Amino acid sequence: MANRHVPRLTASSARHMAAAMQALSPRLITLDGLRGLAVMGILLMNIAGFALPDAAYFNPLAYGPGDPADLLLWVGEFVLVDGKMRALFSLLFGASLLLVLDRARAAGEDSERAHFRRMGWLLFFGLVHFYLIWHGDILVLYAVIGCAAWFFSEASTRNLLRWGIALIALQAVIHGAAFAGTLAAGQGSAAWQAVQEDFGIPSASAIARDLALHRGSYAGLVWHRVSESGLMPFTQIFLFGAETLGFMLLGMAGLRSGFLTGQWDLARYRRCLAIGYGIGLPLSLLLAGACWWSGFDAWMMFAAALPLGVPARPFLLLGHVALGLLWLTGGTSSLRHRVAAAGRAAFTNYLGASLLMTGLFYGYGAGLFGKVDRFGLLAIVVAIWALMLLWSPFWLDRCRYGPLEWLWRSLARGQIQSMRK
Repeated sequence: MANRHVPRLTASSARHMAAAMQALSPRLITLDGLRGLAVMGILLMNIAGFALPDAAYFNPLAYGPGDPADLLLWVGEFVLVDGKMRALFSLLFGASLLLVLDRARAAGEDSERAHFRRMGWLLFFGLVHFYLIWHGDILVLYAVIGCAAWFFSEASTRNLLRWGIALIALQAVIHGAAFAGTLAAGQGSAAWQAVQEDFGIPSASAIARDLALHRGSYAGLVWHRVSESGLMPFTQIFLFGAETLGFMLLGMAGLRSGFLTGQWDLARYRRCLAIGYGIGLPLSLLLAGACWWSGFDAWMMFAAALPLGVPARPFLLLGHVALGLLWLTGGTSSLRHRVAAAGRAAFTNYLGASLLMTGLFYGYGAGLFGKVDRFGLLAIVVAIWALMLLWSPFWLDRCRYGPLEWLWRSLARGQIQSMRK
């Protein structure tokens, strides 16, 4: 009778005990540092979306001189950054999501309610971001997919890995079907024309419309997002949802296994780096070469952006994460501290970058849209990185949270959170 109320220690309960211990531990500099690298890296790709006509994001010949230096810069960004920073963001979002759930469970709170309130407010922020600030938002996607990720939050590490890999493979199939369907529409169809405009070299009239729109009024931009692109935040769920969920689940597995918390020995991280770059770099370089050799043909760029871009992404992500973790666990330094602080304030840095960039490039601000070449944009990115690395530690040395992190947390919890340390 004395033992009837003693719970049996199952594998599931053991995982929950380990999660509880981790949830109550101090902040994980590895997660903060990787998040800081991600928010800086994603700006490197997003800058073209802020500053140039849409097709220039995918095709270096769509706008600008297209000289060898310009093309080589595009190759470097395509191989190392394009899609990889979004994958890293998704991976870390999944890990952070699980950490918040584990922390709530360890504190005896209603983790389900807390999670869905967080995702609901993130959806709100994402919609505001898309319609009122910039059309390249990913927060809506993360909010919706983050709700789906909750259903996997008690899965084993092995099952998280299996589901993650399967979902990324499913994304490649979805992209392949979208590519085949567009190709089958036939020359002269609206779908073919859209491929030429979005991935090839747009007509002079299309470029002129894009320049006029982004150099025009704020009201005109908002109306265009509402009337012409109103469903875009939700179509992304079809275009990238499976892959995003897959990377989130891999992030949850990375947290559970200790990979993302720096608990593996250095030799294992070095092996991951070698495997990730050894497979991912040749695949991505081969794809970049195919784009170049095709003369940056619209259909080749379409294929590279969707189905053909998927296989290399997980491997390059693995290489990037392993390299980042080797650096972050290599001792203390001022730069590591600053990068980790930028990661702790990643939400503020992400939305703050949108405000700064749209103010710099759009017509209601400095109006530099389409007036700065890719190397000039790279200099602007470096300047914004420096700003992130300066203000983030200054703020967080005095406050518990970044400004928007504090707002999100207060709204999700339904009460004002303490800001000052």
